[in-house]
Amino acid sequence: MPGFAHFIKHRKYFVGVSAATLNWYGYCLHWIPENPSQADLQNAVIVMREHGLKSTGINSAITCWNAYAHWLASPETKCGPGCKHPKLSRLKQPQNDLPVYSEQEIRRLVAYKPSKAELRTHLILLFLFDVGARISEVLSLRTDALDFDNLLVRLHGKGDKVRIVPFSIELRKQLVRYIADSNGLVFATRNGTQVSRRNALRNVKQLCRKAGFEPPRRTLHATRHSFASNSLRRGGNVIALQRTLGHADLTTTQRYCHLEVADLQATHQRISLLAPQAH
Repeated sequence: MPGFAHFIKHRKYFVGVSAATLNWYGYCLHWIPENPSQADLQNAVIVMREHGLKSTGINSAITCWNAYAHWLASPETKCGPGCKHPKLSRLKQPQNDLPVYSEQEIRRLVAYKPSKAELRTHLILLFLFDVGARISEVLSLRTDALDFDNLLVRLHGKGDKVRIVPFSIELRKQLVRYIADSNGLVFATRNGTQVSRRNALRNVKQLCRKAGFEPPRRTLHATRHSFASNSLRRGGNVIALQRTLGHADLTTTQRYCHLEVADLQATHQRISLLAPQAH
């Protein structure tokens, strides 16, 4: 009977998901039996809760479980309202569950004067804040993906999907000085190899502390949250944000659309019916 191994192979060869996603499937699936019932999925949520996992992590697992259960029932069709296989709804998540850098912390990092040894890490941070890319997309970025004339970059995202997004003139100035005549990885090690995520995380945390603050949790991905929040705060729309972030599902983008209390206060002062009106 088809099971976890067959599902992962199907996703790898027919859907074309990334190696990181395949590893994520393996983690999520170990919480449930190979032929799960509705009760099995519900019990898995309880066990994960008892292990102290948060709703965001459990929701990621639920997405995987639902996809697996549908694949067992009907591997050649898309899941829809008529499906009868076991399926769970996502748990409610706190609105402020996504970590971000404060505006002051971002300004400190942008203004930071890195040493020669810190230059690569500093530019990786600037790139993350300016483009809203995933850290994996930045670390694997090659110089031929950069269009300096039109201020565009070609990113390879999850599932080997490609999207083209803009970057700022300010970032171009930094990139041109940094990459010089290189034609390989933009942020390569001294040996020309790709920087590991682990080393990038360590270096970014160190840089944050040198800039005078403790890095937020999920330090690297928090730059993406910050980009999304700032985009909406400055008048961007969620559809454009979805395309920039490379989300297939709009509901995923909407998770990034939390606004701080200060933003709500400022907006209310402008729209209040009791506020003095300009003539």
